[in-house]
Order: sequence, then structure tokens, then C-alpha cells
Amino acid sequence: MSCWPISSTASATFAEAGIVNRASIPRSLRACITVITVIVTSIFGVIVALVIARDRFPGRALMSALVDLPLAVSPVIVGLMAVVLFGLGGWFEPWFTSQGIRILFALPSMVLVTIFICIPFVIREVVPVLQEVGITEEEAARTLGASSLQTFFRVTLKNIRWGLLYGIALTTARSIGEIGAVLIVSGQITGQTETATLYVLRAFDQFQDDPGFVVALTLALVSVVLLVLIETFKRRQERMQRT
Repeated sequence: MSCWPISSTASATFAEAGIVNRASIPRSLRACITVITVIVTSIFGVIVALVIARDRFPGRALMSALVDLPLAVSPVIVGLMAVVLFGLGGWFEPWFTSQGIRILFALPSMVLVTIFICIPFVIREVVPVLQEVGITEEEAARTLGASSLQTFFRVTLKNIRWGLLYGIALTTARSIGEIGAVLIVSGQITGQTETATLYVLRAFDQFQDDPGFVVALTLALVSVVLLVLIETFKRRQERMQRT
């Protein structure tokens, strides 16, 4: 099913020779946002997943429900909330202005909204894995004298690695394709705060279809290739373990 829109985009993209050379593709800004988002959500996601899967405390169900909040809220609303917080007259705007830090219509706000939107993916992939593997191996490692960090890196991380990688892949794909919240907080300043997805939007608004198709196809291929590679490596390792 997913091959049809991709193949259609590919056909339109390469219908004319030389369009790739004419397309100005903004890569660095989106790559920077994606890398920061993946790092932050991976670390934060693993910590929250461990708390939800391992600990029992009042409000645990509420915490688990709040994890899904970014999936329930429209990205446009997320962008508007960022404007309320960091825009002119916003709650935190006076302090950041006094420090000479620009949040809105700059990289920080774009990173913040993307991180918020991508928070659930790693958590929702890792929690079921942690619940399935249990704590037997971790307790055995501690019994043998391993510290908490040694137990995490040698036991826990090894057990959750595929769930974590799937979460990272989904985070990467969502970060690459995010447009609603980023459109609100970036100001879509050409050459400064224009990401690849915003470039596609502007290209089609200005009837520059060919460059828009190039960037759209590139973004789609990155996400698909990443998921395929992870699935391939997982299956290969499973076959090696069986043999």
C-alpha cells in the first residue's frame, strides 16, 4: 500500500531530466532538528519507560496517559502553545529576552515542538519490551555484583535494543515529516528557519512542482530505508541466534 504513493512521487519527480540539479534542498536545518530530537527523546524515553514498567507509585496510570498526549493534540495546537509561552508577551518571553536568547522564529522553538511531538514513540516501543523480559536477568546481574549502570548497559539495554531502535526510527520519520507545529513557530523564513517539509509546502504554493517532488521523495525514502534496515538487521540477528 505504501509503495503506490512513493512510486507515484518518484515518477513525477524524475519525469524531466535535470530537475535534481535545479532543486535547492534545505538539509542541514532539518538534520540538526532530527538529530537533537532523536538524542533527547531516546534518553528521556528510556528513563520514562523504565519508570512506567518497573516502578509502582500513585499517579503511574496518569503518567502513562500523559505520554500519549502529543499523539492526541494537533501539532498546530502545539505550535500555538509555544507561541503563548515564548512569543511576544508570553509567559517566559521576558526572561529569555533579558538573557538575549531568541526562542520563537528560531531553532530552539523548532526543536522544542518537535521533541514534544516525538516523545511517545520510544516510550511506547520500549515499555512492552521491558514488561515482557521482566527483571530476572537484572536481579541476577546485581546479585553477581554488577552496579546499576553496569546492569543497565550490559543487561537492560541489550534486551530493549530492538524496541529502542524501532522507537528511534519512528521518531526520525516523524521528526523529518513534521510541519504543523514547525510552521507556526518557525515563521518560515527562507534560508533561516525553513525546513525540508516547509520547503515542499512553499514549492507547491509557488507552483515549483519539480523541486518539491525531489524533496518529498527524499524524505519518504529516508524514512522507508531506515525502517527496512532495522527490520533486516533484526531478522538477520534472529537467524544467527537460532543457528
